Amino acid sequence: MRIAIFGAGGIGGYLGGRLSQAGEEVVLIARGEHLEAIREHGLRVDSIKGDFVAVPALATNNPTEAGTVDVVILGVKAWQVNDAAKAMRPMIGPHTFVVPMQNGVEAPDQLAAVLGKQAVVVGLGGLISYIVGPGHILHAGGEPFVAFGETDDSTTERTQQLLRAFQNADVRASVPSNIHAALWGKLAFMAANSGIGAITRVPSGQWRSVPESWEMAQQVVREVVAVAQGRGIQMPNDAVAAAIARLEASPPDGTSSMQRDLMEGRPSELEVQSGGVVRLGKEAGVPTPVNTFIYHSLLPQEMKARGKFGPEE
Repeated sequence: MRIAIFGAGGIGGYLGGRLSQAGEEVVLIARGEHLEAIREHGLRVDSIKGDFVAVPALATNNPTEAGTVDVVILGVKAWQVNDAAKAMRPMIGPHTFVVPMQNGVEAPDQLAAVLGKQAVVVGLGGLISYIVGPGHILHAGGEPFVAFGETDDSTTERTQQLLRAFQNADVRASVPSNIHAALWGKLAFMAANSGIGAITRVPSGQWRSVPESWEMAQQVVREVVAVAQGRGIQMPNDAVAAAIARLEASPPDGTSSMQRDLMEGRPSELEVQSGGVVRLGKEAGVPTPVNTFIYHSLLPQEMKARGKFGPEE
């Protein structure tokens, strides 16, 4: 397959590197010093599953130069999805499809509004991975996984072909029978892990050891699942238990990208994680008191990172 990675950061860079190693024709869309380093030396990935250097078929900041591809793996931050959708148009042919890897649950609809429903599948993925320098990705923890599927959960050749590509690249991949439930299940985990981590500013093992903060995390999970059900998503009976078990099994020294961004004064995905739960809950008439507390507590910090306050404030 000809696979474009739009946003070669932590998850996009790792997946693109593995796919390239496995023989797929990978196009990396990157920018700045990161792009230049990849062009000169390849993409260096230091991973708990083995270090490697991947040389993509093409590394560019110009989607027009990339040309039409079979699939686009979208690895940008959640607030960049709309701009990315417009920028990737030169890569979208009549049979191209886009797989979003963003946290939250709103990226597929955002992409479909720009590119059309036929061009979008629902996707999610996870690992603890981030850029540590130009052309250099560190996969520090977590078993990398991806899941994706058609919006109507039908079985199609295009999703099966991508599934085989990931499996050949030694990336745990699946096409769930209910992709929307899988997406909301990830949000239940992420909203708790990111939200409690950002509030407490300590690794997950530490806040899990405090009964009061651990109870808050579990309540976040319950609220997210309730919002999903309120919006008509058929969640499995064990959805709450599964998300809580995943929190319990996460690395004790782990921190989420949202937590790290907030702690370091950078713009974060607060609006699509905690904020998304609150917003979608209001639309569905489902109360989300703990997510609301987390969102409102962190919102001033997020606004400061985005330059919403003047120097005198």
